Amino acid sequence: MEQVIQTVNKTDAEKRIPVLRLEIDYELATLHDAMLSEDLQAMNESKQKLETLRKEFLILKM
Repeated sequence: MEQVIQTVNKTDAEKRIPVLRLEIDYELATLHDAMLSEDLQAMNESKQKLETLRKEFLILKM
């Protein structure tokens, strides 16, 4: 039973990683736009989102 759960979790992670990469790319573009417009609030929000996405990515890669 535990092997089944591990297989399901691995499959979910494999499906989530490509989506997560797209989310990171989008957020990096958002951060770039905020930097160009010198919007400090938007920069901080993007940085926080990127940190959250980074942590999730690292967990899934393990």
